[in-house]
Amino acid sequence: MTIAEEELTEQRASVDRIKAPSRLRVVMGRLLSSGRGRTGSVLLLLIFLLAFAGPYLTRWTYTAKDFTAFLAPPSTEHWWGTLQTGADVYAVTLRGMRRSLVVGLLAAVVGTALAAVVGAFAGYFGSWTDRSLTWVTDLLLVLPAFLILAIMSPLFAGGQWPMFVLVLALFLWMVTSKIVRSMTISLREREFIQAARFMGVPPTRIIFRHIIPNMSSLLVVDATLNVSAAILTETSLSYFGFGIQPPDVSLGSLIADGAQTALYAPWTFWFCAGLLIVTVLAVNLVGDSLRDAFDPTARRGG
Repeated sequence: MTIAEEELTEQRASVDRIKAPSRLRVVMGRLLSSGRGRTGSVLLLLIFLLAFAGPYLTRWTYTAKDFTAFLAPPSTEHWWGTLQTGADVYAVTLRGMRRSLVVGLLAAVVGTALAAVVGAFAGYFGSWTDRSLTWVTDLLLVLPAFLILAIMSPLFAGGQWPMFVLVLALFLWMVTSKIVRSMTISLREREFIQAARFMGVPPTRIIFRHIIPNMSSLLVVDATLNVSAAILTETSLSYFGFGIQPPDVSLGSLIADGAQTALYAPWTFWFCAGLLIVTVLAVNLVGDSLRDAFDPTARRGG
């Protein structure tokens, strides 16, 4: 082998070692380079740590009662005080925050997945499939979601909160599905979709392997923003007694109970209300930053 060939081989080897950064790495870099993205990510991380690891830092559980301390202010024994029932505010609030986070995440994921499937099928197949799915979408858009959820609230009792998640997700997907439908109509005329169709690839495989992945940026951002929408909806329903049912708790039910004693025992209200505000703010900051990170023309926030 000549010297020139050896140099050429070394150059090729060095080029092979240089790997282009993955899209995930690029998006995460843009997200963390934004001040809003860093702030929202840190807040979310702290919120999840507090909700899932915080209960292990105290000996009180959310069902335990201290009958020697009713409406007691924060102290070394009860860090955030107690409720009228003697329940520890710290333990109860973290339980409620964990339930609200789980409900918000699951409802957002299910709603976004449903929007992707319905919108992609309607846009790809067209004809009667499009008309039928669009009719269902328009019908759900005009139905009073809050009223329907309130009527169905007896079904959520007895620990049946997964049913509440599914019903809540049914009212989160319609607007996104219309956007997905429009994008699918445009994508189905692209060369790679036409090539897959001519090669005999089944339509469902084209939808799940080519069309939906090409809308991943939209779906990720939509799912993120739907988390805050689902948390606020769940909180509003639980505030009026139509969401998470006793003996379980959520931020909404805690805020409703704390509102009655907020003036003379503010610790029963402001801890759960403050955590709700910080959670929604953090999710919105991450969602907005993700939207900018996925858009290559977006300016990076300072």
